[in-house]
Amino acid sequence: MCKYYENVGPMDVQPIIFLSFIFAASSISQNTGSAAWLIPLLLFAIVVSFAAEKWLPYEKAWNTPQGDFGRDIVHAIVNEGSLALTVAFIPIMTAIVPHFSIWPHHWPLLVQLGFAIIVADFGITMAHYFSHKYKVLWRLHAVHHSIKRMYGFNGLLKHPLHQAIELSAGTLPLLLIGMPLEIGALLGFIAAIQLLLQHSNVDMRLGPLKYVWAVAPGHRHHHVKDGTKGDVNFGLFTHLWDHLLGTFVTNSNERPSPRDGELGIGSQPNYPQNYISQLFQPFK
Repeated sequence: MCKYYENVGPMDVQPIIFLSFIFAASSISQNTGSAAWLIPLLLFAIVVSFAAEKWLPYEKAWNTPQGDFGRDIVHAIVNEGSLALTVAFIPIMTAIVPHFSIWPHHWPLLVQLGFAIIVADFGITMAHYFSHKYKVLWRLHAVHHSIKRMYGFNGLLKHPLHQAIELSAGTLPLLLIGMPLEIGALLGFIAAIQLLLQHSNVDMRLGPLKYVWAVAPGHRHHHVKDGTKGDVNFGLFTHLWDHLLGTFVTNSNERPSPRDGELGIGSQPNYPQNYISQLFQPFK
């Protein structure tokens, strides 16, 4: 019995936990017709994420705040707030933005959500990819790459303008084909859960899923100091588009997953670390 528990980590069951959150959110949505329940469910997911990081950390040093926790909370509130506002304005945007009413309303809810995830994943992945190619976008995106450690909360560390660019790239195509409010709310919730997992400081054991699911083991490679080596694994939900772009990598002897001290922006080691400075840094 002891040997069994020594060999089992939180991420052995993490796909099940992730799917459980999706099913729980979808079920409550169908039964209540309200998005208000998403807030306590997301708070519970954050608690689960932090507990997993304490239980089996990938890098113990990353569990210790480095003067960044308060800043990351502000980033999370601002960016999640903007996401919530976007969802709230879906009916208004649908009314004023010309669109094609071709949304597959007759599909089961979870199939509609899966479709929305794939479309949003493509748009956000491409916005992310081009943010590493063009300086005007990189200056905004660099805020996210200034992190010195990876843990769940810093997935929400983004410049508000870059957050708006990614949101537009991911959701505008869906709005143009008539995405309903219910799917938009569920998509926003799942994106927040995914960002927690993508930056989680958990020693994840994914098996073959590492080639498909864009969570921490693959995304750590994206945050290495070396800018060239970090131009990989751009996907938010999946590695599908990275395989097509030729930007997918995984852990190997030649390319081990980065550890403490190997993250950040190599060319800007003194990048500002407080919230206000990070807002203005892209314009300096």
